[in-house]
Amino acid sequence: MRRIVTSHTPQGPVDASQTPRYAGIATFAKLPRIEDVPAADIAVVGVPFDSGVSFRPGARFGPSHVREASRLLRPYNPAQDVSPFNVKQVVDAGDIVANPFSLDEAVNQVEAAATELGEKVDKIVTIGGDHTIALPLLRAINKKHGPVAVLHFDAHLDTWDTYFGAPTTHGTPFRRASEEGLIDLTASMHGGTRGPLYGKSDLEDDLKLGFQIVTSEFIEEHGIPAALEKIRERVGDKPLYISIDIDVLDPAHAPGTGTPEAGGLTSREMLRLIRGLADLHIVGADVVEVAPAYDHAQITAVAASHVVYELVSAMAARD
Repeated sequence: MRRIVTSHTPQGPVDASQTPRYAGIATFAKLPRIEDVPAADIAVVGVPFDSGVSFRPGARFGPSHVREASRLLRPYNPAQDVSPFNVKQVVDAGDIVANPFSLDEAVNQVEAAATELGEKVDKIVTIGGDHTIALPLLRAINKKHGPVAVLHFDAHLDTWDTYFGAPTTHGTPFRRASEEGLIDLTASMHGGTRGPLYGKSDLEDDLKLGFQIVTSEFIEEHGIPAALEKIRERVGDKPLYISIDIDVLDPAHAPGTGTPEAGGLTSREMLRLIRGLADLHIVGADVVEVAPAYDHAQITAVAASHVVYELVSAMAARD
């Protein structure tokens, strides 16, 4: 498969000392658009789609909300000791169009667009949108890497079978992905799950589908290092796709989401987890379920923008 890589000095974000952060086009972190550079390594792309939600809608406005909050990001990441936008050509690839009236067509559109974008860049970080989009994104990345280890940070398992008879929703993507052979059943994991389930069988089904779990309670009791040890042992150096539902954070840190659950991670814990995985073979990622109508003072968007930044930094640092 054709891969376009940079052979020139990467073009970084707009210089905030020359153009105020609050001015100009709100690309992610004030980065150049993909059409403004000759080649790119990492693309940040939005999928403004939320027709798969089961409770509060609004995540279709997530990509623009996260981009707006990302204006304050700066080019050097001291926690990872990397300047990701200098190491790699990182771009904003705009939004993937997804039909809001046909879930099936939307899923096909996301898969096709992500596949096409994956031929132009090495890695993609997607901003959702609801978690339904993880399924077509995994279908697209399988065309490059085959079955991948999935590290899924979320309050919920998202391995349920159907909602109201619908097999493709934001609560089912990882069951469908497992059934389709898209994930590595020996290396996949949930992180930060918590809260009530429909029954104990949910956990039994989840195990059969190829996932192990590091719960929010485990992280609280044993700490980040112990959680990272379990994750790293499970994932190894397999090609890794990281999918982050922003509701993995406690509602105190991410109120702007569709299905909040008490007892979640802090934004600081989430960022530490990503940094602790930076040397793994991350091949793609998404950050989903930011619903700005329920956000306050951009709390959720700020957290999500920093999560995307840490993911991009990790991808740049590994290579």
